[in-house]
Amino acid sequence: MQTNIENPEIGFSTSVVLLNNPTQEQSHLPRLFGNGKDLYMSWVTRKEKTDYLNYAVYKGGNWIGPETITQGDDWFTNWADFPVISEHNGTILTTYLQKSDTATYAYDIRYNIYNPRTKTWQKNVLLNTDGTHTEHGFVSAVPVASGFEIAWLDGRNTAGGYNAHDNHGAGGSMTLRSAIIGDSGEILNQTELDNRVCDCCQTSIANNGSVTMIAYRDRSDTEVRDISIVRKEITGHLDKSIETVHADNWKIAGCPVNGPAIDAFENTFGVAWFTAANGEGEVYVSLLGNQDIDPVRVDNGNATGRVDFDMLSAHTALVLWMEPKGENEVIMIASVDSKQGKTGEILISEISPDRASGFPQLEVIGNFAYIAWTEIVNGKNSIKTAFFSTTDLH
Repeated sequence: MQTNIENPEIGFSTSVVLLNNPTQEQSHLPRLFGNGKDLYMSWVTRKEKTDYLNYAVYKGGNWIGPETITQGDDWFTNWADFPVISEHNGTILTTYLQKSDTATYAYDIRYNIYNPRTKTWQKNVLLNTDGTHTEHGFVSAVPVASGFEIAWLDGRNTAGGYNAHDNHGAGGSMTLRSAIIGDSGEILNQTELDNRVCDCCQTSIANNGSVTMIAYRDRSDTEVRDISIVRKEITGHLDKSIETVHADNWKIAGCPVNGPAIDAFENTFGVAWFTAANGEGEVYVSLLGNQDIDPVRVDNGNATGRVDFDMLSAHTALVLWMEPKGENEVIMIASVDSKQGKTGEILISEISPDRASGFPQLEVIGNFAYIAWTEIVNGKNSIKTAFFSTTDLH
């Protein structure tokens, strides 16, 4: 099925192709990962009171799967805090969240790892072993030489005072942690990266073969919540101190539930993020190469955020976000150039403004950009997928 979208405001037309996918009804929380050739997608399907974590691979124009990895009736499933999928030389990593207590935000991170040699899964392994009934989530993962680098928000220091996502200081602070999960499933180099971060904004992680960067929403003592990055060497040691991507100076008492997205191309890293420091929602992109440039604003006003981001080259990128259009909410994608700024945009689809619509996903493979999102019709969830040629945007 193909939908042609005309956009006379910026003088071009392009095509978004709706792609059939193997998900079932009552599926949501799609997550995409691309290894340069194949597209991996994970999602959660709800049947009665049980959640099922599934995945499939789009390869050579066809879907392989789906396969159910694991299931449970004690999971924490949340519109903003969702499973991750990544792949490394045939080894597949997925995550999900399992409740650890009756408190709303008491849950742990579990991971599953597929061994391509034995063709078996090691399932339901506990990532955080602190034993506190606190929040552990907002996971991101990226392949590295030794397996996968994984980052997450860890609430172990909030024990005794943390019971809501908009915590303003009761108990200790939310922290940012990382670890390596080896190809055999072992946990290595678990490290605290920042001891005070925003409570419920997504983390994002990228690696260029020698450096890993983790982007997240920081939190100052005066409640300024701007985007920061931590840079790590391939050895896993911290390479330099925490850096603010841009001083938006957004002071907000609670968490906006709107994390950044980061990607890498050779020596250039890029970050996309949401801010409302100027009184309305805005989405920016910054390319962090040898010569940093001023952030580029890409939205058309009063953005909702929920960004995703992919580098196309050392000086070009695509950014996805949500924004209102009339009475509707829409998924937008723009192309950004380090010298020219925003060079084009495309409306992908209308989407429900409800939280249950979650965070749309973007992944670029070759000359095509793939998108996945949750559609809500009459209270029922389903997952939509689409793609378009990136050459139409720059």
